Amino acid sequence: MSSADPPYGVLPSDVILLILARLPVKSLFRFKTVCRSWYRLTSEKHFIMLYSVTSLHKPIVLLEVMEPANPIPSFLSVDRFDAASCFSLNFLEDRVKVRASCNGLLCCSSVPNRGVFYVCNPMTKEFRLLPRTRERPFTRFHPDYEETLVGLSFDPRSWKFNVAVAGFCRPFGRRPYEELVCVVFDSETNCWTRFVSSLYDEFTHMNRNQVVFSNNSLHWLTHSCSYVLVLDLRSNVWRKISLPEEIVAVGFCGRIYLLELEGSVSLIQILGVWMNIWALKDYDREHWVLIDRVHLRCILGIAASAFPVCLSSDVVFLATQRKILTYGRKNKVWKEVFSVGDNVAYPLWFSAHPFRSTLFPCDQGVQF
Repeated sequence: MSSADPPYGVLPSDVILLILARLPVKSLFRFKTVCRSWYRLTSEKHFIMLYSVTSLHKPIVLLEVMEPANPIPSFLSVDRFDAASCFSLNFLEDRVKVRASCNGLLCCSSVPNRGVFYVCNPMTKEFRLLPRTRERPFTRFHPDYEETLVGLSFDPRSWKFNVAVAGFCRPFGRRPYEELVCVVFDSETNCWTRFVSSLYDEFTHMNRNQVVFSNNSLHWLTHSCSYVLVLDLRSNVWRKISLPEEIVAVGFCGRIYLLELEGSVSLIQILGVWMNIWALKDYDREHWVLIDRVHLRCILGIAASAFPVCLSSDVVFLATQRKILTYGRKNKVWKEVFSVGDNVAYPLWFSAHPFRSTLFPCDQGVQF
């Protein structure tokens, strides 16, 4: 072998990197022992970004499965190729609930310790324990007492993340005040910022789970499905985005869900035997475009209980009581990729989160 040969052998180094960027994270960490160059790869920014771009086209659904006889949930990841694998959050050394997902990171809240939040990468087992929003006991006038909304944002370019926790002031035994109290954590300052807005609306369990990060803002769909509620993280201001005119014209009929479509905001409307997919093409002008229309004839028997939980340019994941289904947007094929027995306490859609494997760290920009 001459000195002009590529350092990795016969294949050029860029081809080697492209191959490694397509491996599962577990395999990638096993191969770190091959040589020093491979050992450093998972911490080098250019490879982390390459791995992120590759994983955009490999969406995963995370499931939190509860069994009546076991108070501790088990976690599963399901992809479009029938592959289901267990993963653990035991490295947090706490009993947690997954509250939000964004670009490969998870925001988890502690079950026994109210007000304790973690941001972690379950693939690399890195995590960051967030400071408490306050040291005094929690009251009904604080959003940590009863979180209505929890959102996580992570910017792949700056590696900065934010966690937003919002709730309504609710005196004991009374209707909540029309004031939304919100606290936002900034990973660069390691601090929480609190602000109050004159706003009131209701959210279903699916609305709370389906939070989308796009354009430096967090998005939730309200219970009435009349608009998208937006939290601008640059200015800590709430605003609203209107739904497509075609949905408004028919009186918000059918079921509507908010999902991320590879960095942009999208809607899925299930109306009768049709599933309509909308994308927010012009964010500033609030211009929606109908990008796909799918007939549900193949799943008519379970369409009423099917909930869209993950979306990409290639596939749509839907969760039912006991099954995970996929619809290939290019090959037009429906497929059952995962199912469970009758021994689960909650339906699968109850705790399903969109996910993708990344190597992003969650401890950047810490300043004490």
